[in-house]
Amino acid sequence: MPDCELPVGTCPDMCPAAERARREKEGRLHRFEVAPGWCGTRPRVDPQRAVKEYSRPAAGKARPEPSQLRPPSVLLATVRYLAGDVAECADASRAEVASFVADRLRAVRLDLALQSAGDAEAAVVLEAALAVLLAVVARLGPSAGHGKVDPVLLQAQVHEGFGSLRRCYAQGAGPHPRQAAFQGLFLLYNLGSVEALQEVLQLPTALRSCPALRKALAVDAAFREGNAARLFRLLRTLPYLQSCAVQCHVGHARRRALACLARALSTHKGQTLPLGFMVHLLALDGPEEARDLCQAHGLPLDGQERVVFLRGRYTEEGPPPPGTCKVLVGNKLGGRSLEEVVMAEEEDDGADRPQSCE
Repeated sequence: MPDCELPVGTCPDMCPAAERARREKEGRLHRFEVAPGWCGTRPRVDPQRAVKEYSRPAAGKARPEPSQLRPPSVLLATVRYLAGDVAECADASRAEVASFVADRLRAVRLDLALQSAGDAEAAVVLEAALAVLLAVVARLGPSAGHGKVDPVLLQAQVHEGFGSLRRCYAQGAGPHPRQAAFQGLFLLYNLGSVEALQEVLQLPTALRSCPALRKALAVDAAFREGNAARLFRLLRTLPYLQSCAVQCHVGHARRRALACLARALSTHKGQTLPLGFMVHLLALDGPEEARDLCQAHGLPLDGQERVVFLRGRYTEEGPPPPGTCKVLVGNKLGGRSLEEVVMAEEEDDGADRPQSCE
């Protein structure tokens, strides 16, 4: 549909007044949206905290009025709020945060799609929204007991976020200062995917020469080659958002590396290896995590400091242990808030970005 046929959003708030009133009346306010200190039977909405929820467009339904659509500036402010206030909420579980943030970011993408917006300003909103989503998903981790959130739905929304952003890049010439970084995030999130690699390799040469994308390609190559030493050395150097994107592959990479060690070192009498070597090689968070990883794969320990590789003992049951990933992800915030990371023009790895990367 041509851009001229789409309206321009005029809603000044994170949630339109009509939706706030309707959801308050129906009792469908999330606790993050309730006025602080409210103790009555029917929660009252806080206009400064309510965020428009996602509502699937229905066939034949009238297009939303401009007053119900938030313009790009308000959408970006909404993403900032989700990153700075909701994602950092200390009195809520990570699952509850992820569920709320993912739904509201989906509504951000929908508002953007239903109105006329320039490619450059749309890209800024989509980049920020995707960065927040990657971070809350990474903080949630790959453990099984998520409770209030569906990991499969979250994964689908991350793919949806990448799709919206990459289509935006393809539609206009930019400038898009963070395109190299986000194309790299796309490859890291889809590590080992032939289709993702082919799409990245079809990007312009100038874009592929940017540091952020070169490093993502190097990580993908090490992952494909099964070069654990190089892979984890590279993973240690990734900035925070890139580390969030690749976190879902860390457990599988560690399992593959451990299987290679088991094939190379296992004997009938058993060979031992210091757990400290495992911690360094696989970028684990300490000896305890190394012990848990070995025992989860059937490898016995010699005391508290060494693992024994006995022939026939290595096993793989169920998904690999998720790990805490403090070294590879959590510690990389370096005292910054998530909002600061999300809204930064470039992370450290892209500081020397040449002009051709735009």
